[in-house]
Amino acid sequence: MEFTATCPARFEDLLAAELKELGAEGVRPLRGQVSFTGTLRMGLEVCLRSRFASRVVAVLARVDASDSDALYASLSSMAWEDELDARATFMVDAHGSNAKLKNTQYTAERAKDAIVDRIFARTGARPSVDRARPDAVVSLRIHDTRAAVGIVLSGSRPLFERGWGAARSTGIRSDYAAALLRMSRWDGVSPLAIITRGEALSIEAALIASNSAPGLLRPRFGCEAWKRFDKALAGDLLDVARRERSDTRVRIFVIGDDGRGVAAMRRRLRELDLVADIEAADPSSAKDAQALAIDTSWLYEDALAQGLALTDLAERSLLASPEGCCAAILSRTGMAGSWEVQPLEDRSVLLGRDDAHMELVETGMVTARPRVSCKAPDGSIHEIAVSVPASDQFAARLAKVARERRKWAEREDISCYRVYDADLPDYAVALERYGSYEDARNDWLSIAEYAPPASVDPDLARKRLSDVVALAPTILGIDPRNVSLRTRSRARGGSQYAEEGSEDRHAVRIIDEGGLSFEVDFGRRLDCGIFLDHRETRSELREMMKQAPKPKRFLNLFAYTGTATCYAADGGALETTTVDLSRPSLDWARRNMERNGFSGDEHRFVQADVLAWVAEQRHARGASRYELVFCDVPTFSNSARMRKSAFDVQRDHAQLLIDVSRLLSEEGVCVFSCNLRSFKPDVEMLARAGVEIEDITARTIPHDFERNPRIHRCYLVRRT
Repeated sequence: MEFTATCPARFEDLLAAELKELGAEGVRPLRGQVSFTGTLRMGLEVCLRSRFASRVVAVLARVDASDSDALYASLSSMAWEDELDARATFMVDAHGSNAKLKNTQYTAERAKDAIVDRIFARTGARPSVDRARPDAVVSLRIHDTRAAVGIVLSGSRPLFERGWGAARSTGIRSDYAAALLRMSRWDGVSPLAIITRGEALSIEAALIASNSAPGLLRPRFGCEAWKRFDKALAGDLLDVARRERSDTRVRIFVIGDDGRGVAAMRRRLRELDLVADIEAADPSSAKDAQALAIDTSWLYEDALAQGLALTDLAERSLLASPEGCCAAILSRTGMAGSWEVQPLEDRSVLLGRDDAHMELVETGMVTARPRVSCKAPDGSIHEIAVSVPASDQFAARLAKVARERRKWAEREDISCYRVYDADLPDYAVALERYGSYEDARNDWLSIAEYAPPASVDPDLARKRLSDVVALAPTILGIDPRNVSLRTRSRARGGSQYAEEGSEDRHAVRIIDEGGLSFEVDFGRRLDCGIFLDHRETRSELREMMKQAPKPKRFLNLFAYTGTATCYAADGGALETTTVDLSRPSLDWARRNMERNGFSGDEHRFVQADVLAWVAEQRHARGASRYELVFCDVPTFSNSARMRKSAFDVQRDHAQLLIDVSRLLSEEGVCVFSCNLRSFKPDVEMLARAGVEIEDITARTIPHDFERNPRIHRCYLVRRT
């Protein structure tokens, strides 16, 4: 018989070697599958014993699939009544496409019709289709104008779901775990050290140590409804596999686990009737292990803080390992480069649609990196590995500033503040701490990198940034999982910052400021939802609103997430209007208002181009006039939805302020702000239009931004 065994892309050589070990003939690696020949016994043996196959298909025929009619005719001519019992349920699993058969769902439906019609014509009974738990699965794989048709011996559930009768294991798939263990050169008996999330590695290690066929965990083969299935043969194969099992218990050190992962592993092994001696361990336990398997597949590229902590854990484990010990590492970006070593092996694999690496690193190849001694807020001392020896100066500076800021923040009852702002030129980052409204243990750290000048070696800049991310959470006492990293570079044509990377991940928290609560998002967006440098400005707006005469109307232009509107409402504003071009920002602003108890028709949210809206309102009959306006403009904007091709604050501010001044009530005032460091108001043009401007920047710069007093410029604008 002819068979095909599918597998993850780039695992074809592993599966081909395994099939040869099992005694298969005619083994031929293809793309995402390996074909082989043998008896039905061999096909069932592969289902039972393979660690790398996803499913096994017994090929029945290759048919014409040039279009749907040809496919229907070809399948109708096959003797399906000799393959499937009319009383059994089945489904068609279709893969591949061509010019005439582009949709696999339609292809599967057409194939199903042909099979059902054929069986009904020959037996008078119509089989049922069950896509959830079919008795049999028909495989249809299209290549060009031909299709390979067969019965899936492994049924509807993939072979890598070890023991699918119980809850599915978490972490990497079992076939990836098996590949990682094979690469590690583990002998299958000696103690094993692992760094992982999930149970797959421990399950696979227990299977290997006890010489258990993976298929023994499955309740059935999955092709029992196929008429060629040999129940007696299957029983014999299962009996042999059961007799071969041993009671060998492998000792597994789970490094870096807090105990919860180990408990889950033990529970899962009990469910599968497997045994292993599993214990939570520190890196020093690697000295008793013969091999090390490290799984970082769960870690995304943007989780730099966790990645550095994991790299440090792996480094200490490797340094503690005995001579000749090897570590097999699965990672998205390659971990060997962290130690600047060339791996003994580097297998390119796929995690989903993303490229990843399986690397083999020998103990003696890794040398210890310099370590910086850091004292956490709770008094504990930590030795943090760094890539640049001079990073100890950054650690000392951050610790000193953090102590001062922490005392100041406690005295002023401030939970969100800037801790560090490029105090050392070589470490050009801004660090901001955001206290959690719900739980102090859930504080968040935002790290924003300023783009280094072209004269700085990019590799050196990257290493310094990595050291910042490694050191800062410990010094500030923040969970590395609660770190947001933003790399910034100058945008073309101005001082606007641009974020590298476009993927939008969300990490929403609620923070407290000035007695109000706000939603912030530490995902991939450039700004988290609140500008801390305007803390004093917002407080001033609240006080100004308290002193404003009735009817106490407030206007927020370029409102972003509406934090200023919340302050104005808290100061007694009876009507508020919040204007921004972004609908998501306005929705965010509405949530902030409602969270603080401000809702109702008196609070309006307007999605509009601010420049056009202000110009229209200036001349609109019966338009509102405001006692207080806040206008925090972008430095530069070229949104396609704006009235003008682009907005430049230095060039366009005067006309904007003239228009805004016409929206003020008789005693009204506008607080105008921008973050262009070189900004100079056009006093003469404003004066000619009857507009007065007063610089109040100094009193709006918070203490935690005093080192950089040009973080923003702030003015009061009135009509004369």
